Formats: sequence, structure tokens, C-alpha cells
Amino acid sequence: MTTTLPATPAHWIEQLWQSVTEGDEPAATDLVLRALDAGWEPESILLDLIAPVQGRVGEEWAANRFTVAQEHAATAINDRAIAALSHRTRTEPGEQPRRLAVACVDGEWHALPARLVAEVFRLRGWHVDYLGAQVPTHHLISHIHRTGPEAVALSGSIATHLPTAHAAVTAVQATGTPVLVGGAAFGDRGQYASLLGADLWAPDARTAAARLHQSPLPRPSAPHQPVDDLPHLSDQEYTLVSRTRPALVRTVMAGLAERFPPMHDYDRAQRDRTGEDIAHIVEFLATALYLDRADLFTGFMTWTARVLDARGVPTHSLLPALALLRAELKDFPRTTHMIDRATDHLTGAGAVHVTDTRNPA
Repeated sequence: MTTTLPATPAHWIEQLWQSVTEGDEPAATDLVLRALDAGWEPESILLDLIAPVQGRVGEEWAANRFTVAQEHAATAINDRAIAALSHRTRTEPGEQPRRLAVACVDGEWHALPARLVAEVFRLRGWHVDYLGAQVPTHHLISHIHRTGPEAVALSGSIATHLPTAHAAVTAVQATGTPVLVGGAAFGDRGQYASLLGADLWAPDARTAAARLHQSPLPRPSAPHQPVDDLPHLSDQEYTLVSRTRPALVRTVMAGLAERFPPMHDYDRAQRDRTGEDIAHIVEFLATALYLDRADLFTGFMTWTARVLDARGVPTHSLLPALALLRAELKDFPRTTHMIDRATDHLTGAGAVHVTDTRNPA
């Protein structure tokens, strides 16, 4: 595919979007390299060209205009474009470069945001160990002991990985290494990052690199346990809900057909999709209990309502599921409070700030 590129950034973004949606990897890679030849700074290509296109990929998936396969294919093309740019702009670190380890939280497969962070720090002269997606915490700790990075950058896109992220943060800090976190999972203002005791939250790679350029992060204080940061965990509500998730999903599914009659006409695929939705609801409820943040669960339910609406499923279909879940968990005060808050918001009885905590891009 041959195109003449206009000068405005918006047109460059649109051209890359066209290549990505057409599955044209050579065209996408060629465009990124031509942007470099046209005078774009490499960092700007990463953050002001590729990143917005990847964000749009996630939006299209959420709006049910992209399948999972299309989202994966588009992400792979963007990743290859980043690799081509990295190869063209490769620079050798100085004699004593600062060292950073970049990894995704265990269970987190959305690696492109972490890749962008790694590339930005490389461009700024750091020695970067990019460990990729889904890094088990014990392997991350082994890497730290072997290489001694100045800091660790942890990326998370989906909030249900926050309990795992918390364990990783405390384990890394126990080695004396500070932790920088980022990604949609940690909240649009980093509000969940502070709850987990991270040493720094950054909204994007450019901000992270600028902050660490100023001075190294201070070494963590004495080692501590997750419950030290979140004392409410002692009530065991999070543990009980997370451990009984499969049983809760089965119970809600069993009762949902009676309370939502259209389910009687669902085919097997629709029933399976409904079961997946219920499982996600319970996962996010458990995560909200872990953090003791009702806004996280309300935000997820609002996001889910938008996704269901894009599929042609009415928002009110969520209400019987929440009612069934509440009945099963009626003895858990924090849990019922969160379900009530989400129900009020979906019915228009509550007006609370919500955060999109599940971005697949």
C-alpha cells in the first residue's frame, strides 16, 4: 500500500490506523520509518503516533467493532512497528548507564504499554531489561538479585491483577529496589497505586522517564506485608469472595434465567458469554474488596453496561445478576455496600465518579 502522507499528526495517525485495521504490517512498519525520516522524534513516534492508534484498538474492541482476534492482530502489528523503530534508532548506553527492569504483572498479557515504557527509557540512554508479559513474581525477584536494577517498572492494564501487583510491589521493595507502576489498572490518577504502596505512579512513559531523570527514587523502607498497607483485609471478605468465585458464578447463572426471561432463548454461545460476564463481575467485586474501593466496582459495572449495550444487551439485565450476588453475600457488609452502590448507579439513583479500569489495549 502506497500513500502520500500529509503533514499533520492526525493524518499520520489515520494512515497508521488504516494500515493496522487492514492487517498490513509492511505498510505500518514503512509508515513509522518514514515518519522518522520526515523528522519525527523517535519518542514522539512511540507516544504520539503508535500509542494513540493502540488506544483506539482497545476502544473498538470495547464497542464490539473489533473481535478479540482483530485486537490481537492489530496489537501485533503495532509491536512489530515498535521493533522496526527500535532497530533503526538503536543506541549504545554509556559506560555506566542507569538500569531499569520493565515487566508486566503476573497474569497481565497486555504488554504493549510496558514495551513503550522500555523503549522510551532506552532512547534516553538507560540500560533496560524488558521482561515482557506475565512475569511471575519469583522470577522477577531472581532477575533483580542477578542484575541489580536501579528500579523496577511494573505495568498493569486490568484491575483484577492488582492483588498480584501488590504482592509483587512488596516483594520487590523487600530487595531494597523501588517500584514504579503504571497502566490503566492503577486508576486514572494513580489512586490505586498509592494504596498498594508503590514508590511512584506515572500516567505515561514520558512522565516516568522525566521523573526518574531528575533523581533516583529513594530506597524503600523496612520490608512489610500487604496487610500492613490494607488492614481491612483482616475481615476476610476478599478472601472468601475470591475463593468462592466459581460457586458464586454457578449460583447466579442458575437463578438468572428466572429473573431475566430473555435468557431462555439464548444459544450456547450466548450463555457462555453471559457466564464469562458474571465471572468478570465477581472478579472485579473481589478486587474492589481487596482495595476497599467501591468506586472500582461501580466503574467496572458502568463499563460493562456500555459493552453490553454495544452488543445489543440492555443494561437492566445486570440488575438481577447483582441482586442474586447480593443475596448470596448478604452477611458481608463491605460486599453488600459495594453491590448496592453499583446498583444505585446503574438505576440512576447514585451519582459517583467512575474510572474505566479495564482497558484491553
